[in-house]
Amino acid sequence: MKVAILDDYQSVAKDMADWNSLSGATIDFFSDHESDEQNLVNRLKPFDIIMGMRERTPFPKSLIDQLPNLKLLITSGARNASFDLEAATNQGILVCGTQGSGEGPTELTWGLILALLRNIPQEDKLTREGKWGTSIGIGLKGKTIGLLGLGHIGSLVAKIAIAFDMNVIAWSQNLTSERAAECGTRLVSKTDLFELSDILSIHVRLSERTRGLVSEPELNLMKKTAYLINISRGPIVDEKSLISHLSSQKLAGAGLDTFDVEPINPNHPLLSLPNVVLTPHIGYVTQEGYEAFYQGVVENIKAFMSGEPIRVINQDVLNEKT
Repeated sequence: MKVAILDDYQSVAKDMADWNSLSGATIDFFSDHESDEQNLVNRLKPFDIIMGMRERTPFPKSLIDQLPNLKLLITSGARNASFDLEAATNQGILVCGTQGSGEGPTELTWGLILALLRNIPQEDKLTREGKWGTSIGIGLKGKTIGLLGLGHIGSLVAKIAIAFDMNVIAWSQNLTSERAAECGTRLVSKTDLFELSDILSIHVRLSERTRGLVSEPELNLMKKTAYLINISRGPIVDEKSLISHLSSQKLAGAGLDTFDVEPINPNHPLLSLPNVVLTPHIGYVTQEGYEAFYQGVVENIKAFMSGEPIRVINQDVLNEKT
């Protein structure tokens, strides 16, 4: 079996799991990112098993249909919106996920919040230039954080907010008052979420229901002193509207780990805004997170080669084979 491990940007995958335990498999690690589809086809045609790191390399139908040897497609994490599951199923290709954790994204959420409210990037730069005490930060105690989504990551963010003695409110399409209470938060209406929040943090999955969920009308509800945090997925927020609000000081600032198109264009207008802290989609990029991802890949390959696949996302493939 020929195995391809894609988008290993930091060239660390070899050290994150026991690849030598995969007898009968040859493994190629790719640290570069190939975005041209025809080049991808030429690169990936020989492989039986391919692992993609989150949404770094999408697998649409047009790509999947040109990979005749592909039998197993693995994503890091439990799901991947950039994989065309229907196309994979139609080709008899099994799609599996891995285990992960919410700690990395949760920690980065708070890293972005603190960086914004305490002006950490600016103060670091100014301190290196010999300037001292140039700004006044904003404290968290008593402030209201609004959580758009209260799943696993949202609930972890809520715990830390409570430790900071903040008021925590939440809303999503399916959120119940019982779930909100379990997490120590209070369910509010969508309108109240945007109007009341000093910090609005997004923790919903990208879907057709959530695409563009935060757009011009929602941003217009927010305080001019409020901050928006998005470590979920870029398209949940209308990027043009966000840029307009940030550049006209209708929002105090934003902390963004995800974008409409990744990697972000070097001429993107977000890069020139002083009230934005940006990171390159690294919410899940921790030593512990990568170890869980890559060891999960090894487990998936072993299970597949033994005829007993695990963590299957497109169960219809198995149903058709029985």
